[in-house]
Amino acid sequence: MVNAQIGIIGGSGLYQMDALKNVEEVTLDTPFGAPSGSFIVGELAGTPVAFLARHGRGHHLLPSEIPFRANIHGMKQLGVKYLISASAVGSLQAEAKPLDMVVPDQFIDRTRQRISTFFGEGIVAHIGFGNPICPQLAQCLSTAIASLELEGVTLHNRGTYVCMEGPAFSTIAESNLYRSWGGTVIGMTNLPEAKLAREAEIAYATLALVTDYDCWHPDHDHVTVEMVIGNLQKNAVNAQRVILETVQQLAANPFDSIAHSALRYAVLTPPDKFPAATYEKLSLLLDKYYSPSR
Repeated sequence: MVNAQIGIIGGSGLYQMDALKNVEEVTLDTPFGAPSGSFIVGELAGTPVAFLARHGRGHHLLPSEIPFRANIHGMKQLGVKYLISASAVGSLQAEAKPLDMVVPDQFIDRTRQRISTFFGEGIVAHIGFGNPICPQLAQCLSTAIASLELEGVTLHNRGTYVCMEGPAFSTIAESNLYRSWGGTVIGMTNLPEAKLAREAEIAYATLALVTDYDCWHPDHDHVTVEMVIGNLQKNAVNAQRVILETVQQLAANPFDSIAHSALRYAVLTPPDKFPAATYEKLSLLLDKYYSPSR
């Protein structure tokens, strides 16, 4: 099995990493179904990484259709310990302008139809999630962005990502509500990833790429599809530079994250009560702490 300690999930506009060398396409099965597509495994600056387009090739999966559990389980199978998630977002605050980059430190969950846990079916676990982003990985991203001095890009190295259900965008009333809650950006995908990555003991951070203002903004109606697509394309180029720099930092200075032991005290079900079939599904996560023979 290919081993890549660094994973990258690309969102709207970021469907590939042009700098990847020695590329191999890896198709995986998981106990939770098929991932969004094949994993593209290769090297960035000599470091093995695994890349996945969360919406699939050709962007054919709605946010609520993304197989989040399969995607994260696949990353775990490939040996990923650090996961960088790039995501196109709308801005909920005037200071977070189109083309800016936000590295959120918090989430608000407004989804309704997502399965955001690997557990259930006889095995109960409750992870700590007060701080949903790995602070060291977020710092790596922020340092990379600052060092590159990207033209027209302001770094916001903290903020709250509101994760909505979609696929429709917010009403103006909803947008203003999220602003009143302190939301910085709004998107449709990253919260389930963050929860599942924590359960899989993978350090996770979001690179949020602002494409436009959400509908609260008085100039929102002047935003055109062409403008948004143009910003997506510019964001994708900038994101690849940031990710490459972050990968180089990680390769030079790997670290232990609190996420890497998230399950140590999270499982409440006694091991002798684990259903065999459920344990088999979760063995990749649980074998570290429980003998398969029990």
